[in-house]
Amino acid sequence: MSNKTLKLFPLSIRSISRLLKLFLALTYLCYGISSSLAAQEQTAANSPQTMQATVTNEANKKELIIGTYLCPPFVMQDQFGEYTGLSVLLWQQIAEKLQLPYRFQNYPLKELLQAVANKEVDIGLSCLSITPEREEIIDFSHSFYETHLAIVVKSAGYFDTFKSIITNRHLLTIIGIFFTAAALVGGLYYLLEHRVNDKLYSMRSRPAQLIEGFILGLLFITKGPFNYYEFKTLTGRVLTVCLAVFTTLFIASITAVLASTFTVGLISNDIKSPHDLVNVSTGAKTASTSSQFLTRHSIVHRQYDTVPDMLDALDRGEIDAIVGDDAIVKYRIKMAKEKGKYEKLNVLPYQFEKQNYGIALTEKSPYEESINRELLQFRQSNEWRNSLLEYFKIK
Repeated sequence: MSNKTLKLFPLSIRSISRLLKLFLALTYLCYGISSSLAAQEQTAANSPQTMQATVTNEANKKELIIGTYLCPPFVMQDQFGEYTGLSVLLWQQIAEKLQLPYRFQNYPLKELLQAVANKEVDIGLSCLSITPEREEIIDFSHSFYETHLAIVVKSAGYFDTFKSIITNRHLLTIIGIFFTAAALVGGLYYLLEHRVNDKLYSMRSRPAQLIEGFILGLLFITKGPFNYYEFKTLTGRVLTVCLAVFTTLFIASITAVLASTFTVGLISNDIKSPHDLVNVSTGAKTASTSSQFLTRHSIVHRQYDTVPDMLDALDRGEIDAIVGDDAIVKYRIKMAKEKGKYEKLNVLPYQFEKQNYGIALTEKSPYEESINRELLQFRQSNEWRNSLLEYFKIK
C-alpha cells in the first residue's frame, strides 16, 4: 500500500472493528440502565406507599360522602348526633390511616344500597351483608364481621304454655305411642297368664282382667321389666327377658323426646327449623337478607322498615316469629331487656344462612385496595377485639 493510501486511511481494519464493538457495548449498557430505571419507577408506582399517596392526593380534591344506615351496634347516633358503633370505629381507623376527609349522610337500607350503586355516595357503611345479588350492582370490601340469620319468638304465658302442652302434636304422638305399647304388652301377658296366674289377674270378670292387663303393660313400660319369676308360663318369662332391653331403650327415648318438647319446643311454638316458619306468621325487615331468604324459600312474611318495628310487632303478638341477623337482634333485645322491655322475646338456638358484613363501595372504586389493606390490619388489633367484647360479650 502506498504512503498516500495510508494517509487517507490512517486507521487499520482491526482498529475500526474494536471501535464498533466498543460502541455496541456502550449501547447495550445504556439500554440496560434505562430499562432498570423504568422497572424501578414502575415498582415504586405500585408500592403501598405510592398507592396510599395516590389515594391521599385524590382525597384532597374532594370530601368523601359516607352513606350510613342506623344499625346498632354497628352504626348508631348518640344524643349529640355523633355517629358511633363498630362499623364507624372501623371506618375512622381506615380514614385516619389514609388521611381521607369525609362526612356522613344517613339513608334507609334500600336507598343506601341504591345510592352506592348510583355513585351518589362514595362509601356505604353499616351492617351490610355481602350477597351475590348486591355484588351485581356494587362492590364490597373484605368481610369485617361474620354472623348468621336467627329466629326470634315470644315465650308463652302460663295459660298459653298449658294450652301448648295439651295441643302439642309431638306430645300427643308420644302419648299415643306410649299407650299403644302398653296395650300390646298388657295384651300379650293377658293371653299367656290370665288363666294360670291368680296373683297378677285376681279379678273375676273378663273386662276387669283386661284392665289389669293394661295396667300391667303400663307399669311394664314406665317402670321397666318385672321379675321374670312372677310369671307362671315359660313363654311369659322369656318374653319378660326379651322386653327388658327394649323397654329400657324405649323409656330413655321417650324421656329425651319429652325433655326436648317441654323446653325449646314449647318456647318456640313448634318452630324447630326455618322450614317451620311456613306454618306461622313471620316478619322480616324490608330489603334485608332475611326477607330475601324467606322469599327464596317461598315463606310468606310481613316486612317492616326497622328492626324495632319488627320486634314491637312480635312483642304485641301481631306475628309469631321474626327472622333477622343474629348479632343485631340479640343486641337489640339485650339492650331493651335492660330497660324492662321485650322480656318474653327469645332468640332460638338455630343457626342458618351465614352472613358476612363488608363496606359497600362503588364499582371500580379507587379506594378498594387501600381500604382492604387497612381493614385487615385493624381486624387483627386488640382495639377491635376489645370493641367486639364490649358490644357482644361473646368474642
